[in-house]
Amino acid sequence: MDRKVLIGICGGIAAYKVCEIVSTLVKSGAETRAILTDAAQQFITPLTLSTLSRYPAYTDKDFWQPSHGRPLHIQLGEWAEIIVIAPLTANTLAKLTYGFADNLLTNIILASSCPILLAPAMNTDMWEQTAVQRNWQQILAEKRFHGISPSTGILACDRIGKGRMAEPKEIITKIKSLLYTAGKKDLVGKKILISAGGTREHLDPVRFIGNPSTGKMGIALAQAALHRGANVTLVHSIVGKILLSGVKMIEVVSAAQMQQAMLAHFAQSDIVIMNAAVADVKPAKYNGEKLAKRSLGNSLPLKPVPDIVAELGKLKQSHQYLIGFAAQTGDIVPPALEKLWVKNLDAIVANPIDQKGAGFGSNTNQGIFLDVEGRQLDIPSCSKLEMAHYLWDFVLERYGANY
Repeated sequence: MDRKVLIGICGGIAAYKVCEIVSTLVKSGAETRAILTDAAQQFITPLTLSTLSRYPAYTDKDFWQPSHGRPLHIQLGEWAEIIVIAPLTANTLAKLTYGFADNLLTNIILASSCPILLAPAMNTDMWEQTAVQRNWQQILAEKRFHGISPSTGILACDRIGKGRMAEPKEIITKIKSLLYTAGKKDLVGKKILISAGGTREHLDPVRFIGNPSTGKMGIALAQAALHRGANVTLVHSIVGKILLSGVKMIEVVSAAQMQQAMLAHFAQSDIVIMNAAVADVKPAKYNGEKLAKRSLGNSLPLKPVPDIVAELGKLKQSHQYLIGFAAQTGDIVPPALEKLWVKNLDAIVANPIDQKGAGFGSNTNQGIFLDVEGRQLDIPSCSKLEMAHYLWDFVLERYGANY
């Protein structure tokens, strides 16, 4: 990731989390520079950020030094592809909202035109103040500003409430999305419904028929859509707990439960992606108590589960766009095309799960996008978030023009 990221750090205990953000970005290949306000230096030192970023960290002392070239705030404002302010304090939020520029960081904001990502952190009472909420909504109404609202948890003041800065992993994911999209919000107003993960069809409370799907691709699709401004609902059957801030999460286990959730939200959705790895069959009988091993026998009677994507294809209206996934081995295109037409999809992703770095559980993926108009786009190995953005671009080329 050969990109230029400028990180602004304000005065708050959450400043220590920025170390992970800077370190991760540098390891990914991004040229990363840091600016500390005077208050930030009470929590973390310029030396720490310089060491992690491999570049001298800036402070207001640098701002007020005589310039032997172009002013520092102009240079940095033009250099950055994205500016991240984390943690964002109530004080700096107010300055940004009303265009104040009394230090290096706020002058750079006014001297730049790139996307700006804000990650607030403060005490719950501070965050909930009318003035702070007014400033937050006002700044996010400006096109170039993007926000990650604080989460709820135990704060440094021992209060349990909203105010914790978003975790580094969430911030890094949004940075990557903004670098890909340059801050565009081309899914604003769209209602997106996505399924993710592998369903489990239980024989008894202990045993089930399932698959290795982790839901990572579906999560990436939801994150990418959210970052592009969509209203996202994610129906997931995933091992472990996940929480995507800003996404409506519906947890299910079986195919029947996923069918019910998808049908409940399908009619009001504009774009639907059936990414989940849904079981094809289930035990013919469920036992409420664990079966003894000797009771299992040599064969297991099975029966089919609902074909959710086919059912959605029958219900699809002219204003809706339905996308499926086909996890395949060998020659992946013919079975994907058959599924595309038989199940009345608008597009499908042929996913080669027998290739290294693709498919179940991997952090990367690859595939071939196909649609009813005969378009075909090969996506080489990349991160699942990047593949999600490629898919949204592919869909919007047609959806934006015809719907």
